[in-house]
Amino acid sequence: MEEIKWGIIGCGDVTEVKSGPAFNKVPHSSLVAVMRRDAAKAQDYALRHGVPKWYSNAEQLINDPEINAIYIATPPLQHEEYTLLALSKGKPVYVEKPMTLDAASAIRMKAASDQYNVKLSVAHYRREQPVFLKIKELLADNAIGDIRFVSLQMLQPPASNLIAGSEVNWRIDPAVSGGGLFHDLAPHQLDLMIYFFGKPKHAAGIAANQAGVNQADDLVTGHILFENGVVFNGMWCFTVSPADQKDCCEITGSSGKISFPVFGSKITLSKDGHTEEFIFDPLQHVQQPMIKKVTAYFLGKGANPCSAEQAILSMELMDQFTKSVKKSTGN
Repeated sequence: MEEIKWGIIGCGDVTEVKSGPAFNKVPHSSLVAVMRRDAAKAQDYALRHGVPKWYSNAEQLINDPEINAIYIATPPLQHEEYTLLALSKGKPVYVEKPMTLDAASAIRMKAASDQYNVKLSVAHYRREQPVFLKIKELLADNAIGDIRFVSLQMLQPPASNLIAGSEVNWRIDPAVSGGGLFHDLAPHQLDLMIYFFGKPKHAAGIAANQAGVNQADDLVTGHILFENGVVFNGMWCFTVSPADQKDCCEITGSSGKISFPVFGSKITLSKDGHTEEFIFDPLQHVQQPMIKKVTAYFLGKGANPCSAEQAILSMELMDQFTKSVKKSTGN
């Protein structure tokens, strides 16, 4: 196999700019077909983006002999079903984050990848963006000494500009998304913590639906003790006032601090009373660096940039943060 010829299942909003165009912009990669259950919308996407084929049935796209890899960009409810189907047909899968609804489903997806011996990668694409590669480099260089703890605050008003739009807001339907806005945004943040600090040793949290606007939790807290001794504390709330909006992660070490927004492009390094800033240009297609690495992996020319095993760790953290209270009360 000399080129990855992609088929997209679920060509909705996330694929318009963030990911879709990038499949034709990385080496040895091209976008051959897209699928959406609404045939007219699938055709419209294909015509606007210059994609040769479109389908309204996922199985037909997967069975297309020209397609040799599948990108699944549906809501999480369909991730497991389509991943298992594609893997059973021998076609490697790049699946959107969150990997699926919960850790048990993610474990089944990994088992299928192992069973069929077909590659599976997860779209935790911030791992390959320059801003987060720089943070990882600073940590590796002991720029702030030994890491002590991490504090994260993701505080957003209901009309936050960070929350992706869609015709039907499935992100606040736990049956479709696995939870609420926490399940949409926290996978980015928790995966970065795993990317920076490794495997968690212990984790717990509290989740609550304070505003009662929908069925999803709108406030989540969580703490993690990593195997390397680093402690993480996080707070997510999606019902604060616009004046209190915040996206801040602070990594504190024995000799300084690294601060950054997870949904931004600036790093602030504070050490010995001095401050240094690193500012990065926004990416046109935020997933392009990741898609480049996944393409190389599928071609046998590189490592998996985010394996199912790694993605399961963040799924387990979300489960532990949001389900501990429900389990303890028997709900």
